[in-house]
Amino acid sequence: MAKISLSNLRHSYMPDPTGPEDYALKKIDLDWQNGGAYALLGPSGCGKSTLLNIISGLLHPSEGRILFDDRDVTDLPPDQRNIAQVFQFPVIYDTMTVRENLAFPLRNRGVAEAKIAERVAEIAAMLEVEGMLDIRAAHLSPDNKQKISMGRGLVRDDVNVIMFDEPLTVIDPHLKWKLRSKLKELHQRVKATMIYVTHDQTEALTFADQVVVMQDGEIVQIGSPVELFERPQHTFVGHFIGSPGMNILPATQEEGQVLFNGQPVALEGAVTGEGGTTELGIRPEFVALADDGVPARVRKVSDVGRHAVVDAMVGDTPVKAVVDHVDVEQGAEVHLAFRPDQTRLYRDGWIATEAAHAK
Repeated sequence: MAKISLSNLRHSYMPDPTGPEDYALKKIDLDWQNGGAYALLGPSGCGKSTLLNIISGLLHPSEGRILFDDRDVTDLPPDQRNIAQVFQFPVIYDTMTVRENLAFPLRNRGVAEAKIAERVAEIAAMLEVEGMLDIRAAHLSPDNKQKISMGRGLVRDDVNVIMFDEPLTVIDPHLKWKLRSKLKELHQRVKATMIYVTHDQTEALTFADQVVVMQDGEIVQIGSPVELFERPQHTFVGHFIGSPGMNILPATQEEGQVLFNGQPVALEGAVTGEGGTTELGIRPEFVALADDGVPARVRKVSDVGRHAVVDAMVGDTPVKAVVDHVDVEQGAEVHLAFRPDQTRLYRDGWIATEAAHAK
């Protein structure tokens, strides 16, 4: 396994890029430690697959270098980078049995038959497919085909990194949670460096120890699932992660106060910087219905089982609150209270308040 370093990386699909807008990947500096579980998370078109293809060697970057354990591999082809990749659609041979599919990557590299049998048995046990080993792959269900595709990536124990490019896209929703859990379990057992590319926040947050959130070819935040949820460094992260996403509200600064709809709002800490477009960010989980606070009118109440989501309007601005139970109806006049230690100011999208514990 390897530590992966990306240095001053940029990529454009245009022959002569002239500005930032011409780059699919803007300047990226990033280190992935040996044996870690990482996710690249972002919407379609944000540059996730471009970055994955550069790491794998399928694409040569316009600028910058890629290092595996401090060895420069930027100019090496994929077969010399010693990687395994699991794609969105299963890559298996339908005419082969499950056993033959799992053995193929090892047999293709001249591994001894005894070692092949040992590794195939080990991976089959991990994936819980021991009873399918002598079945032709053509007869497998889509989820089992993808299991075998994953197994082909995991069967080699000498790879630098295993990369997953949206591997659960074709899996039925009710089976996805099983494969997500299995993949997390496999990482904990094999301790391989794994990079998982997805646009699905649930997949990223349940698999990865560290999530790299991308937008428009840039990394906007790297952190644990808890860090991304509790203190988004950018409004995009707050909006993209969470269901419902973070409330992003227009705000103004006047005489040392931050105002929303003309009302002063207490923040987690001191405001930093000045100028730019200012917005408040607060997750719906930290908005409460109260006796005092910002006046609002209830637009809709959605009962989602364990809690309810109240959609309210403050003037022309929608605000969501997640509450344990609710006894208000559509059209009711209410007050919204924002929890101060979870209320932050953002300036031009980036966080502009000091953390509550900061000195």
